[in-house]
Amino acid sequence: MEKTMSVEEKIRRAEEIYMRRKGQNIELSRDKNNQINTQKKDIKLLKKMIIQIIVCILIYGIIYIIQNSQTIFSEQFINKTKEILSYDTNFVEIYENIKNGIITLNNNLQQKEQTNETQEENKEQEPQIDSEQAIGGAVEEQEQVEDTKEETQEEQDINNTKNTTTFIKPIEGTITSIFGYRDTATGSVPKNHTGTDIAANLGTKIKSATDGEVVLASEEGDYGKHLKIQIGEVSIIYAHCNNLYVNQGDKIKQGQEIAEVGSTGNSTGPHLHFEIRYQERIIDPQKILEL
Repeated sequence: MEKTMSVEEKIRRAEEIYMRRKGQNIELSRDKNNQINTQKKDIKLLKKMIIQIIVCILIYGIIYIIQNSQTIFSEQFINKTKEILSYDTNFVEIYENIKNGIITLNNNLQQKEQTNETQEENKEQEPQIDSEQAIGGAVEEQEQVEDTKEETQEEQDINNTKNTTTFIKPIEGTITSIFGYRDTATGSVPKNHTGTDIAANLGTKIKSATDGEVVLASEEGDYGKHLKIQIGEVSIIYAHCNNLYVNQGDKIKQGQEIAEVGSTGNSTGPHLHFEIRYQERIIDPQKILEL
């Protein structure tokens, strides 16, 4: 027969079962906490590893920049930047030129439309004319159109330069590179040539092509040793010189010896880079004088 338990034994048995289950729950809770702590440690290790990788990349980048500083911060690069910044850019004048060009183009288009409409009306009203009259009228109309044709900016600059300034040849020599686009053999030589190169022996005396004032006497940049002489709105640049005879601020007379032919700066041999500008717009020197 089954033994009958007293109330005290039942209570004690229930307490034992409760304590046993409570101990199991505590063990499960400990295992779960240990698992969470392990995951947190893994995440911290991963973050630490990522930070170490980033720091290594930064250190490598700094070392690379230091090792290649001669290329990134080379004297030629710095001098080229200074030369570009040394030239004044008149943004107001550029804006005015663009605006005037647009207005002129618009007026020409309107005038052309009005002329076409007038010609159509006259054609309907006028009687038939013979071939000689037609040819004569066409020639006369073409002459009128040519007379009213506007000059380009380059043509205006050339005419203004010729009308305001007289020039002489700065040296006797052989032209080795003309103004404008050129197919260069080396990448260091600009393809858009802003002047005319005249080859001569090293040390050949350079004469000032005009009167004027020396506004720049420099040894920096691709031009090497060079002068910029200003007369009114016209400026002349003599570049790649061996020696400069004048200083900034000096007043110059036409024909005065101002420098020697050299090969300083970005140059492939002894020559004079002769450059003319009107209001800082470059002009083909061979359209101003015979070199």
